[in-house]
Amino acid sequence: MSADNGPLVDDVRPREVFGWAMYDFANSGYTTVVITAIFNAYFVSVVAGNTLWATFAWTAALAISYALIVASAPVVGALADLRGAKKKMLAFSTVGCVVTTAALALVGPGEVALGMVLVALSNFFFGTGENLIAAFLPGLARGEALGKVSGWGWSLGYLGGLLALGLSLAYVSHAQSAGEAASAFVPVTMLITAGLFAFASMPTFALLKERALPQMPGPGALRGAYARVARTARQASRFQDLRRFLVCLVFYQAGVQAVIALAAVYAEQAMGFSTRDSIILILAVNVSAAAGAFGFGYVQDRLGHVRTIAVTLVLWIITVAIAALAQDRGTFWLAGNLAGVALGASQSAGRALVGFLSPADRHAEFFGLWGLAVKLSAILGPITYGAATWLSLGNHRLAIAVTGSYFVIGLALLAGIDVERGRRAALAPP
Repeated sequence: MSADNGPLVDDVRPREVFGWAMYDFANSGYTTVVITAIFNAYFVSVVAGNTLWATFAWTAALAISYALIVASAPVVGALADLRGAKKKMLAFSTVGCVVTTAALALVGPGEVALGMVLVALSNFFFGTGENLIAAFLPGLARGEALGKVSGWGWSLGYLGGLLALGLSLAYVSHAQSAGEAASAFVPVTMLITAGLFAFASMPTFALLKERALPQMPGPGALRGAYARVARTARQASRFQDLRRFLVCLVFYQAGVQAVIALAAVYAEQAMGFSTRDSIILILAVNVSAAAGAFGFGYVQDRLGHVRTIAVTLVLWIITVAIAALAQDRGTFWLAGNLAGVALGASQSAGRALVGFLSPADRHAEFFGLWGLAVKLSAILGPITYGAATWLSLGNHRLAIAVTGSYFVIGLALLAGIDVERGRRAALAPP
């Protein structure tokens, strides 16, 4: 490789990386508005009527979607590699998420089943697209710069979430000043989110190239995809460091996913925040997360993958302790912004490390395994939180403390990973 293309692979131009990063910008509005800030709290308080099982129903809907991703992600990734079709499959998942997010505008008070189905479907399409866009990363950035480039995308993603939430806040503030109920203004925020996703993803499909060549075109590719995943399972010992990191990822991301899915619920139920208060806090958290993802991307390439992730997990442990003990809004705001920094850093760093440990001809398959691990965690974390609130008769402080233990487990598992050995395994001939 020549040295004049900076952190990028020789034939990659900056505009293509911009197109790739714009997908992070486009899809982040979904997680910010639907999963983290607005629809989750609306589902618990309005759709499910604040019943004791409301939080559990929300986490169950998410768990169903994540179970679907767990079952499909490795095969979808292997199929994308074999057919050279990451971009086509990304387009399909994008359309699916946009349509089902817009359909959430149809969910009103008492329509729990409809809400759960649409949340499960939209989140399934979102998660599938998240895996596929991540699989382009190792083809864009050099191995020693994966952290930096991943950080660029993830930080831009939080700015996209900031825009989606800002537009939603503007509408919510207007609607509340006019005396409208949540059942009237929350559905409109779903249309705003879906529209922004569709519009902002256009640069991705215009600028990002599909470099992978079909290895097995035609109807036999699906059978080949299952065979390839089975072969990867048999060769697990060859990729022992990636395997250990994926297990580590399941645990520490369980804590992360609980925070993402239930931040607004915790703010409203434990701290007495209104919908508007929660949105303003999460706007600030998105700024902190963008800074964390961008800054830690550069730190990761200098400090090393494992050390960087260890620092973020220690920060998560401190954050959860502050949030569980917070009695006033100022302290909770501190916890929220620390969570933002840790969130951006830990997610971007994990994606970069998977790219560093993945073989060049199997990026989509191995990012499918990454998606499998993340979505397993997204079942484990929120369900743990939801069950803890149910069993403790609504004690959200206890629930956040319980899910925080996953960061401690992740930190312990991280210690046994040898990144250089894992990189050698990725670069070795099959």
